[in-house]
Amino acid sequence: MEATVILPILKKKLAFLSGGKDRRSGLILTIPLSSDQTSLEELSTTLDYLLSIPSEKCKARGFTVIVDGRKSQWNTVKTVVLMLQNVIPAEVSLVCVVKPDEFWDKKVTHFCFWKEKDRLGFEVILVSANKLTRYIEPCQLTDDFGGSLDYDHSDWLNKRLIFEKFTKESTSLLDELSVINESDKSTSTNKDKYVHSTGLFTRHELLSELQQRRFNGSEGPAWCPMEEELLAQPQVIKLLDSLREQYTRYQELCRQRNKRTQLDEIHTKVMQVVTWLQGPGSELLKTQQEIGDSMRAAQALQQKHEEIESQHSEWFAVYVELNQQIATLLSIGEEEDVAELKALQQQLSDVCYRQATQLEGRQNVLQAAQGFHSTSQELSQQLDSLLGMLCADVAPADGASIQQNLKLLEEKLQSVEAGLASLRQKGTMVMELMCNQPSWPLEEAGSPAEEQQNNVQHIQAVMEEMQLRKQRCEDMVDVRRLKMLQMVQLFKCEEDSLQAVQWLGELLDALLKTHIRLGDDAQETRNMLDKHRKFVEVAQSTYDYGRQLLQATVVLCQSLRCTTRSSGDTLPRLNRVWKQFSVSSEERQQRLELFHPLFVSTAVLLLFQVLQQECVDMESLDDLDSSGKTLLDRLTMPVIFPDGSEQYFGSPTEAASAAEVIRERLLLVEERRLHLPSTCAGLLDVTTRICA
Repeated sequence: MEATVILPILKKKLAFLSGGKDRRSGLILTIPLSSDQTSLEELSTTLDYLLSIPSEKCKARGFTVIVDGRKSQWNTVKTVVLMLQNVIPAEVSLVCVVKPDEFWDKKVTHFCFWKEKDRLGFEVILVSANKLTRYIEPCQLTDDFGGSLDYDHSDWLNKRLIFEKFTKESTSLLDELSVINESDKSTSTNKDKYVHSTGLFTRHELLSELQQRRFNGSEGPAWCPMEEELLAQPQVIKLLDSLREQYTRYQELCRQRNKRTQLDEIHTKVMQVVTWLQGPGSELLKTQQEIGDSMRAAQALQQKHEEIESQHSEWFAVYVELNQQIATLLSIGEEEDVAELKALQQQLSDVCYRQATQLEGRQNVLQAAQGFHSTSQELSQQLDSLLGMLCADVAPADGASIQQNLKLLEEKLQSVEAGLASLRQKGTMVMELMCNQPSWPLEEAGSPAEEQQNNVQHIQAVMEEMQLRKQRCEDMVDVRRLKMLQMVQLFKCEEDSLQAVQWLGELLDALLKTHIRLGDDAQETRNMLDKHRKFVEVAQSTYDYGRQLLQATVVLCQSLRCTTRSSGDTLPRLNRVWKQFSVSSEERQQRLELFHPLFVSTAVLLLFQVLQQECVDMESLDDLDSSGKTLLDRLTMPVIFPDGSEQYFGSPTEAASAAEVIRERLLLVEERRLHLPSTCAGLLDVTTRICA
């Protein structure tokens, strides 16, 4: 009996197996009587279906029947209990009639079932719902009787429908699989289509679930404890085992066929990859051997190579996929397939590796060529900049500017030398990479080798050209360096000559402002004369040094073919200052000479004669007086320079102080003239004051 035939009756839930068990592990059959009149025929049909579900082993443990009469009449309950004798007499162990709390006569009902006990063959007890747990554990009772056992009749019915449908279809599928597995393999393709149409794979999830529950017990999330008893009947278990066996055989046939198909497909794809790489792919690379003659040309070749790499990448992706497939088949492959797979894998790897090596070598050459051309371009620009600097006129304003230009020139030359060294290094690298490129198998004589030779000659020609340009620039740098060093020397001479003029002017200023005193005695005056001569010698050395510097500037200007400010400005200034100094120093020397020999010496001699009681020469006194007055007059007069300008020695106060000293001496002489017979003590005092 199938559930689909009596589906309307089963939906009424006239009786159900909740999955609960009594204390003897017997199944609990529940008959929920309603207030409406229950159809005994439909109830009998329902019981027949439910009793067909458990296994024989399960039936042997007996049933505990719960007749829920709380919503029914006593006569109906009694009829149902008596009906159980005819439907399931041997399987019933205990019938629990759940009575309402306030109806039925207890004595009558109890006595009635007690009389029928021997005839019924099972025990019938009347019990209220709250005392039903004396006979059955609460966890085995549904919530209708205060238990905790979950039971959903609609869900159970849906499972039964699905299970019966699956059992039916599985039986049919088992027959079909048996036919397929025993038939000729040549017809397996058409059979496969029919198997798919039966819904094998659409029911595969349910099959897996039932198999898991079959072997794993109640580990499934929605698997109730009694479902194994209610669903997994022995014939179904046997059917599942047979189905699994036949399906395994069927999968093995499919695997063998798929393996062969997969091997054929792999072989076809491998040949496609190998054919393209050895054919069009290799031809594309063979035609690309140039490195270009400029940075722009090298970049265009790089772009072309990237396009070629892009085409190869598509085939390399196929290679990676094929290699993974082959590796997978090798890990699970059989012995007879391993040799074929390894041969395909080796052939594919050799070709792809060789082609990838060619691509990488070409890429390295192009990158190195770009670096070479970039360095060549930068070096050419550096040489042009250096040449432009060398060809430009040098007209700096001062020696510092020349030093800066000379430093910049040296830096540019060093940059050129470093650029040329880098160019040689990169050129050597390009040639080495080209020579180390892997050769093509069975390469035709001519094109690649000739193109490579042309590339080498081009690189060598570029390096030689840059070397010649650098050598020419170096020669010009040597000339420019010498010229700039001469200019530095010229400006240095001009600066030093100006410094000599300044020093000489400072000496003149010091002479006029500080060299005023004539001395207090003969010894001091003599010392002043000696210092004055040394002072003049220093000025003379300064003047000679300035003249020598100016002469050097004239020579340098002639060598450099340029004019300088020194010839028209510094030399006249130097001569003017020197003439002024000469006049001033001569005047200073004459004053000292007048003060010392004519005045001081004469006065000492005169006084000495008086002390010796000798006669005083009146003519000597007159000369002394005349010299003193002349000296006084010169102290009041300025120094007149050759250009007509005038300059006094010191300030008027300092001149007056010096004149006062001379007047004191003249006053003593005048006193001597008026008082020739003076005492020796007075003359001795004067002599002591002058000669001390």
